[in-house]
Amino acid sequence: MKKRLIVLLMFLLSCMAIYSDDINSQSESNSFSSKNFLKKLNSLTTENPEKTEKFANYLKNEMERKKEVTYFIKADKDEKKITVLAENGEILFDGEGILQFDKEKRKQLYRKMGVMFQGSALFDSMTVLENVQFPLDVFLRKPLKTRRSIAQEYLKKVGLADAANKFPSEISGGMMKRAAIARALVTRPKYLFCDEPNSGLDPKTGGQIDQLIYDLTKEFEITTIINTHDMNSVHNIGENIVYLYHGEKNWEGSASDIEKTGTPEIKRFIL
Repeated sequence: MKKRLIVLLMFLLSCMAIYSDDINSQSESNSFSSKNFLKKLNSLTTENPEKTEKFANYLKNEMERKKEVTYFIKADKDEKKITVLAENGEILFDGEGILQFDKEKRKQLYRKMGVMFQGSALFDSMTVLENVQFPLDVFLRKPLKTRRSIAQEYLKKVGLADAANKFPSEISGGMMKRAAIARALVTRPKYLFCDEPNSGLDPKTGGQIDQLIYDLTKEFEITTIINTHDMNSVHNIGENIVYLYHGEKNWEGSASDIEKTGTPEIKRFIL
């Protein structure tokens, strides 16, 4: 499989949830046209009227601009929440629409994806080794000794073998990022997603994290997608750059081309 490293230069990415006291009895996904969705929205007794009003205005603008928009939503009774999943079209993973996946197929999907969160998201009550081992405990039906050995191997790959028995509160921010990378890769995913991997780090440490991600992407021959605002990351490890503006793709090209583009939104972002 051809290895790739993609950097998403994010300007605006939003997710909207509308809270309600009146949701159907079962969690399910539905498709609504703009007019029907607005009617549904207005019929709800909301806990967050400001967010609902803001979204209703957005939807009205979309209706005027596009005439008709279809929204896929998920209604959750327990959380009393309606979440917009997609606007028109499908969400495909290896050619399959994931909105129709059952529980088992979703579990298989999760195993193919590794995620490194912006804040590392390590469990405070677990040691570094236990944090890295956690995905194996969920997905791998192997003896504890085997799972522990695999986790230790990945700690070595990110240079944290000596920190295995420490807790997150006892290590630096850069070490936490390394542990998060090891945890994201320990199940050997097909795709690695990194959210602002060097945020909160000094330039030197941030560069080291970027290089580690780049090297592991090559070693495991996976596709890595990075969401970042850091132009140093874009230039240092980005192979294919996608610039998003107001939720839509504004530009795509190589790291060497981004400085040459005449796209006004990118110029403003860089300057």
